[in-house]
Amino acid sequence: MTGDCIFCKIIRGEIPSVKIYEDENVVAFLDIYPINPGHTLVVPKRHVEYLHELKDDEAAALINAVKKLAPRIVEAMGADGYNVVTNNGRAAGQVIFHVHFHIVPRFEDDKCRFDCERSKPSMEELEKVGEQIRRAIG
Repeated sequence: MTGDCIFCKIIRGEIPSVKIYEDENVVAFLDIYPINPGHTLVVPKRHVEYLHELKDDEAAALINAVKKLAPRIVEAMGADGYNVVTNNGRAAGQVIFHVHFHIVPRFEDDKCRFDCERSKPSMEELEKVGEQIRRAIG
């Protein structure tokens, strides 16, 4: 944990939060700026900035907590569905540099939209991108 990270302060109990779940690896608490009621942040206890920096067991614990909590949050809120989102890097919208997942309950009539402009590349363009990624994977 780092001294100035707001999530680390929440984990240490230095900042008030509404925790809904905690185990030895993960804590989950309500977002103070929720998109919808029940919007929850699921955070590893160890300070790690990005998803890819988690150890395999930490990543498993984090996604297992998300998997456990999401349907229960939907049920509790009477939601129609949910989004699970993680932002990694400033360009992706990460504001708190302590990896975390958002569980956002969704309702048929809510005003939340993830409307990114999309393209329709050719199969050749997709193959070129696919080859770049396969090379990076090794």
